Amino acid sequence: MADTERQLSEAPAAPPCTLVILGAMGDLTRRLLLPALYNLSLEKLLPEGFAVVGVARAAMDTESFRRELGKSLQEFAPTALANEAWQWLSQRLHYFRGDFGAPETYDGLAKWLEKRSAQGVRNVLFYLATPPDQFGPIIERLGQADLTREDDSCWRRVIIEKPFGTDLKSGQALNREILRGLAERQVYRMDHYLGKETVQNIMVLRFANAIFEPLWNRDHIDHVQITAAETVGVEHRGKFYDATGALRDMVPSHLFQLLSLIAMEPSTCLDADPMRSEKVKVLSSVQPLSVQSAVRGQYGAGMVKGRAVDAYRLAPDVAAQSGTETFVALKLMIDSWRWAGVPFYLRTGKSLTARRTEIAVRFKRAPLALFRDTPIDHLTSNELVLCIQPCETASLRFNAKIPGPSMRIAPVEMIFDYRDHFNATPHTGYETLIYDCMKGDATLFRRADEIEAGWRIVQLLLDAWRSDGAGEVPIYPAGSAGPPEADALLARDGRQWRAIA
Repeated sequence: MADTERQLSEAPAAPPCTLVILGAMGDLTRRLLLPALYNLSLEKLLPEGFAVVGVARAAMDTESFRRELGKSLQEFAPTALANEAWQWLSQRLHYFRGDFGAPETYDGLAKWLEKRSAQGVRNVLFYLATPPDQFGPIIERLGQADLTREDDSCWRRVIIEKPFGTDLKSGQALNREILRGLAERQVYRMDHYLGKETVQNIMVLRFANAIFEPLWNRDHIDHVQITAAETVGVEHRGKFYDATGALRDMVPSHLFQLLSLIAMEPSTCLDADPMRSEKVKVLSSVQPLSVQSAVRGQYGAGMVKGRAVDAYRLAPDVAAQSGTETFVALKLMIDSWRWAGVPFYLRTGKSLTARRTEIAVRFKRAPLALFRDTPIDHLTSNELVLCIQPCETASLRFNAKIPGPSMRIAPVEMIFDYRDHFNATPHTGYETLIYDCMKGDATLFRRADEIEAGWRIVQLLLDAWRSDGAGEVPIYPAGSAGPPEADALLARDGRQWRAIA
């Protein structure tokens, strides 16, 4: 048996519990949660005493619920269905019809869970697959129905999805509202990026390999680029997106997660709180952002992968003169001994030339002195690139001699493909996160202070862009790499972005 297969087979099943999904008929459940649960059942990581209760307003019964989710799984599962695994899971799916705003919904749910308790299963995990404005009210009603009370014989946990507020003030208010009814240890704030294998591999790459960590500092690293590029536009999310924009949607969550993992100091151990404290330290050390350190843009008409794309302002539910950014680029500086003087460049945007999320660590150039009397007048910088999507790879670029009688040098790459090397099957990214929550491991979930630290960084920009002096939003053609101003942001420092490809 291969080492990776042995490790998987030795992973213990989660403890018996009931997963209550509030908002069980939405896209999140169909596209991500159900396939993730199915994959966990395939890997024997769900316990025999496991059950799912879907709560929604739709008029249906348990059998109808199972049929509907079965159809969805056929469509969204990353691999062909194994009947035995689906039968095992489907028999544990139950439906409870209810309105989230009605107290009787929670009273009825409590009675249903009491029957589970009588069968010896008292642990409950609540998944709020609902709009964000429902998070606080639902948690309050769960508390009123005594559904979140823990004792020595059971745990009660709540998973909530982003967005965690829309600015610093609302993020703080949401945390206060949530923590009025729950202890921090009961709250699991979901960011699916942290479920991706390559993201988790950042910690292993840095801290389990002696060849990288000694170089991971200002003496050897010139700068870091973090890119999250999408080819899709706003599509049918105009109402949400026009009130949100690229900065709020991506930076305090996904991009800051990647930034924290790349820049954090080694934790004393892999326990959740020490790990999360190191990430908070990174965000708390970011220098205040200025308008001069940021670029925004909005996509206009263009061509993406041979397909004509209308301008953002023509999308449904978008204001005709909208000033909402669909692209943002930032230059961040971290005040720490390790990173003093090393810029971190972040960018994200919609309707760009290619779909790609990656972290590129650019090392300083080697001295040219040895090759002074040769035709070589330039050495390419070494670069470590961690690609998160669409593929999960790590590549290292270094210089090598071109075969021949003269001294000529060219950059070459070594590439590690996570999926090929480990024969990994496709996953949604939610499998690890749901499994960890069932085990009570909060390492990959965000703490309240981390949420607020992220919002503090971008709040200055939000305030500046809201002011009259913020200026017009530059327009970039759909299918491009973003506005020229983003290139100028790096050009001022004598650097340039990696091509989005």
